[in-house]
Amino acid sequence: MVAIIDYDAGNIRSVEKAVRYLGKEAVVTSDPEKILAADRVILPGVGAFGDAMKRLHAMGLVEVIRQVAERGTPFLGICLGLQLLFEKSEESPGVAGLGLLRGEILRLPELPGLKVPHIGWNSLKYPNPGRLFRGIPEDSYVYFVHSYYLKAQDEGIVTATTEYGTLVHASVESGNLFACQFHPEKSSETGLTILENFLSI
Repeated sequence: MVAIIDYDAGNIRSVEKAVRYLGKEAVVTSDPEKILAADRVILPGVGAFGDAMKRLHAMGLVEVIRQVAERGTPFLGICLGLQLLFEKSEESPGVAGLGLLRGEILRLPELPGLKVPHIGWNSLKYPNPGRLFRGIPEDSYVYFVHSYYLKAQDEGIVTATTEYGTLVHASVESGNLFACQFHPEKSSETGLTILENFLSI
């Protein structure tokens, strides 16, 4: 069973629909017992870093997510869910993230011809092997919607990058923790393959 964490951060139903399309049982929940009982956990989300951390704390989910990570349960962060796994974000100074991975979230640069937020399809490069990208050729396109991007401290965990005015760490893998800045559930066949790869780990 796949637990999709519901913390009022949006983008939940499209993830649930994609998981069910792939033939897996999915439950959208904020119940710690259901999350801890799941064999896969997904943390989706769109919105502000600080607001999201406040909700996770208020709902008692910060410790639950840390327990999931410690137990070795495969865990996937999507979009804001990726950002929350790291230590801090320029979007919300003074707010600590989950800190499960080392790195910071920075604002995309304002450059001529590049709009922020970045909304649209970008191709991926693979600096390190990643289990999410099995069977997916380099330069495949995925769908992004974001104003902030990851700069991981350890570049060895970065499994996909893209360029949007700067080098964006678009996906990471560290042990049982996986995360994508892009939206696999909105990235057509490529995205479904990424989710299928996660669900088969």
